[in-house]
Amino acid sequence: MDDIYNYLHGEILSLRLRPGDKISEADMAARFGVSRQPVRDAFNRLANLDLLVIRPQRATEVRRFSMREIEKARFVRAAIEGEVLRHAARYCDADGAARLDAAIAAQEKAIVDRNVDGFGALDYAFHETLCHIAKAEFAFDVILAEKAKVDRLCMLGLSKEDRMPELVQDHRAIAEAVKANDPVRAVEIGMLHLSRLDKTIERISVTNANYFEPPDS
Repeated sequence: MDDIYNYLHGEILSLRLRPGDKISEADMAARFGVSRQPVRDAFNRLANLDLLVIRPQRATEVRRFSMREIEKARFVRAAIEGEVLRHAARYCDADGAARLDAAIAAQEKAIVDRNVDGFGALDYAFHETLCHIAKAEFAFDVILAEKAKVDRLCMLGLSKEDRMPELVQDHRAIAEAVKANDPVRAVEIGMLHLSRLDKTIERISVTNANYFEPPDS
């Protein structure tokens, strides 16, 4: 049931449901007035995104962060997004440039409005726009799947460190390099952009160690 999935997905990514929090099929079924099967289906979809841990005969819980999965996601994203930026810089035309300008303007407005949740959606839209310009729309599906694994960390970074201006600055620099048809510069800035989360991950792993799985998990 999409309503249940969308609700839980939003609660997890916004950190209203925190890593390690337990949720119940019965409670969710009662909340939405449905049988347990639609809830089970939604749980399974979220588990496939590594957002829930489902253990038979035990409570389902919001998945804690895994350093191994974070490293894997960063490796895959660097490879895919590097190619996207190379192709985007090669193919960007006046229409692509206008789309990038519009994306940056929307992000700047989100900063003025202090719209953290809205900025997250605009971040996705920016990377999707780059995939379209690169004529590699299929690549966004991979980026989306890997990005989901660290989005909760991104949300912690945005809400606690107010990093939105820094990220927009990166996006603007990426856009300018793509518009200038400069793939080397676009990739250089793109990799810097991906590295911005490193200090956030390090800090949160110390201050909120309970949000992370044990190293040998």
